Amino acid sequence: MGRKVRTPYHPPVKRSVEIAGHKTSISLEPLFWDMLRDAAAAEGLPVNALVARIDAERITAPVPPGLAGAVRLWLANRLR
Repeated sequence: MGRKVRTPYHPPVKRSVEIAGHKTSISLEPLFWDMLRDAAAAEGLPVNALVARIDAERITAPVPPGLAGAVRLWLANRLR
């Protein structure tokens, strides 16, 4: 279902998301945006809701990563 990226070597693309009523932006490579959309669809959630859930999980870490890093790590962990 996800969009196919011709090459995984593409610079990050900044997109806006809304978390708890606040807009913020995240810069992710297109491959990660595709994976995030696919994960959200598989979870039956809008992308914003999944990002909000990842954000809530990341802020409980002893040393929280940035949001973009947390999204990448969440996606990588999902593939394990």
